[in-house]
Amino acid sequence: MTTLPIRTTIGPPSDDKRWRVVDATIRRHGYRPSALIEALHAVQQAFGYLDEPGLRYVAGSLGVPPSRVYGVATFYHYFSMKPQGEHTCVICTGTACYIKDSPALLSAITDALGVAPGETTTDGRLSLLTARCLGTCGLAPAAVLDGQVVGRLQAVDLLVRLRDLIGARHQAVTR
Repeated sequence: MTTLPIRTTIGPPSDDKRWRVVDATIRRHGYRPSALIEALHAVQQAFGYLDEPGLRYVAGSLGVPPSRVYGVATFYHYFSMKPQGEHTCVICTGTACYIKDSPALLSAITDALGVAPGETTTDGRLSLLTARCLGTCGLAPAAVLDGQVVGRLQAVDLLVRLRDLIGARHQAVTR
């Protein structure tokens, strides 16, 4: 006999209608703890990131300890714990990219835009992220700009691409 998880009666963190999508995902998976990643994907897709109230809601809905939910949310690179910028730049820091000087790419972006890895520019236009490996070692050093893999990058070329991506407000990018 299979026992269903005990669901904590917890209401959504707000009356935002996007919680209905999250609820539908959780319900479709039968409130099972094994639906944790799917539920987190639903929250992130609906709101753009995972915040503490959202994590607590998922934990209560699935009967999973909040520490486990937080651990899963912070383990996987796909999940973000804060709002992302309008555009994203993910720099690969894997071995091949590191050897081919991905640290120079990060330094160039940090110097030009004043944004560190894991942060978003003050105007909300660009989030700078890192990944342990993009699986594109033959293109090292590589980055993902708004979902598009770009390889064999040099810092100056990346800065030009970023200027084109985020707009003229960041003319300092090409200095």
